[in-house]
Amino acid sequence: MAFDAHDAGTDLTGIQREVLEWNVFADAARTLAASVLASGYQTDVVIAIARGGLLLAGAMSYALGTKNCGSINVQFYTGVDERLPEPVLSGPMLDAPALTGLRVLLVDDVSDSGHTLALVVALLRECAAEVRTATLYTKPRTVLVPDYTWRETDRWIVFPWSSLPLVAATVAPPERVATVSSVPEAVLA
Repeated sequence: MAFDAHDAGTDLTGIQREVLEWNVFADAARTLAASVLASGYQTDVVIAIARGGLLLAGAMSYALGTKNCGSINVQFYTGVDERLPEPVLSGPMLDAPALTGLRVLLVDDVSDSGHTLALVVALLRECAAEVRTATLYTKPRTVLVPDYTWRETDRWIVFPWSSLPLVAATVAPPERVATVSSVPEAVLA
């Protein structure tokens, strides 16, 4: 289970939580990348399960030196500990045939039930030469234990990218935000 921005107003009193801070996330991503390299696996492409896996996949692809990245959208959780009966692929769709013959590293934030990972692994194995999985967290009840995981927990996970409520349209922007057009040309040169 992962905390989502839509759940920011939800009362989580009594729920044991694990809070992941940005600096710890950075170390965790590099630790996972080191585990992939230590295993001898050389990935051709890193695929994120969106949204939770997007930041981790980006960090790992940089750490691994893998420039080919992609993502696949899957909907499963609808709220705090609430989910659809099964994960559902949603658009835009990944060009799975373009992965033919490639070694794929599939990345997500957590393997909770494992059903999302299992769905996407089955899809990717139809084309890819090999698929391995990496997650920050793995829950004890998962049906798919990732090949690489940073930590196992049964707590509710609060990720740094989804720990705050949504930015409301009524929030006034800061008075001055630097844009490329407002930065002196000498700084950009």
